[in-house]
Amino acid sequence: MNDLSLNFPGRAGLYFIVFLTGAAVMIIEILGTRMIAPFYGASLYVWSSLISVTMIALALGYFIGGRWADRAERTGLSLIIALAALLTLLIPWLTRPVLLATDPLGLRAGALVSALVLFSPSLTFLGMVGPFAVKLSTANLAGVGASAGSIYGISTLGSVVGTLLLGFYLFPIVGSREIFIVLGLVLFLLAIAVAFYERKRLRFTSALLPIDFLAAIGIGLLPQIAGANRTDSNKESFQVQFERESLYGWVRVIDQPARDLRLLTADASTIGAASITHGQNRLAYQNIVPLIPALAPPMKRALLIGQGAGHMAMALEDRYGIVMDTLEIDPAVAEAAIRYFGFSPTGKAIIGDARYEIRRLKGPYDLIIHDCFTGGAEPVHLLTIETLTRLRSLLSEQGILALNFVSFSENGKNTALASIAKTLAHAFPHQMVFASEPGKDFNDFIFLAANRPIDLDVNTLTLEKISWLKQRLMIVDKTQGILLTDNFNPLEHLQVRKAKHYRNILVNWLGTDILVR
Repeated sequence: MNDLSLNFPGRAGLYFIVFLTGAAVMIIEILGTRMIAPFYGASLYVWSSLISVTMIALALGYFIGGRWADRAERTGLSLIIALAALLTLLIPWLTRPVLLATDPLGLRAGALVSALVLFSPSLTFLGMVGPFAVKLSTANLAGVGASAGSIYGISTLGSVVGTLLLGFYLFPIVGSREIFIVLGLVLFLLAIAVAFYERKRLRFTSALLPIDFLAAIGIGLLPQIAGANRTDSNKESFQVQFERESLYGWVRVIDQPARDLRLLTADASTIGAASITHGQNRLAYQNIVPLIPALAPPMKRALLIGQGAGHMAMALEDRYGIVMDTLEIDPAVAEAAIRYFGFSPTGKAIIGDARYEIRRLKGPYDLIIHDCFTGGAEPVHLLTIETLTRLRSLLSEQGILALNFVSFSENGKNTALASIAKTLAHAFPHQMVFASEPGKDFNDFIFLAANRPIDLDVNTLTLEKISWLKQRLMIVDKTQGILLTDNFNPLEHLQVRKAKHYRNILVNWLGTDILVR
């Protein structure tokens, strides 16, 4: 039998080690998106960066680990696990300086380099566990295939369990920083246990003292790690009234008393704004929405997809007595709307993913407001022909769909903007588009779509309101767009410039502290 396997805790113990380290790999990978998303957005680029970095790190770990296992004489598996533990504990501490340092690189390169610096060290050491375990579990060459298959099978099973544990149970109740700390401590405990079994192959001090030393460093850093990225640099200008990490991002309610302004933010997006003293809506595009019911026969029932702070639902209930069902994916946003923006649902308040929930809804609705904008990346699956066709089926014959979309205009020829217009045109025979703030290239654009012509010259609106709306009318060149489908939807790629610009606006206004936790 190979001398590396002497006095090791048996095959079951070895399987337990690779199971735990396999779970740790996936926990770090998924948590990585939560650490980077507030700064770079939860876009396809962030996910691609994390997946790529994980694969690179594991490949390096497999290569280095295999060579290390063949040559190891004075070090063992315990040291590898202890180094992975220490590097895992350092991630929350390093997140802020790394993200700020990579900011000049832009969205794609910044996300990739941040992921590489923050997560590849710990993932590389975790990747080294597999080859070491294969070496320890192999008595002779005839058993190499079975040993390797078993080790990597158990490791993959650990990754599955780690993913489910994190997504189903830990995220709703524990913050990302705390999960990193607990994971690092668990890996340290595992390293100490492994070193105890390795003590007969190595000298006792050689086996345990390095592990104890690394554990002491990690534990000594815990107070700094636990408070990492917290800053009071904006304390005088901004007051954080509420913050919570949810399954979908970091939700905050932020007051700026000097401007009588209260913001509701989700990661790098402002999804609600009101005056602190009167609670009045401060988002310009939402001034258009309350005028929509005047363009159709009396509306009684409406649906709001993307509740945010709930101002549009409250405005339509106050002005027209419309009962509005609301659909919001993030329970933390829904809670903040009620507690800090005075939102009170007038219809059903549904918490869930819109694409799933709209399949279960029953119409007809006289008005559907589609407002799922985010500063980082739109939920592109909600902007396809399939989704819009489903929404059309929920509308009454005289009903109207109002869709908010943020982008550059480029005189109505921006490809992303034109793609929304083109896709809407395939679902609805009639549409018109309003720019929230006329004259600005970067804007909120409100699309109205219906089964019938939409006429602004109605006697239910004053001449002043009609003129105000007509000043915001614009033409979008649909020929410049792409039909967005579930099969082909490049909208996220088309909106990279928008994501960068929106993020820069938020950083210049609130500072990087609002994006880095």
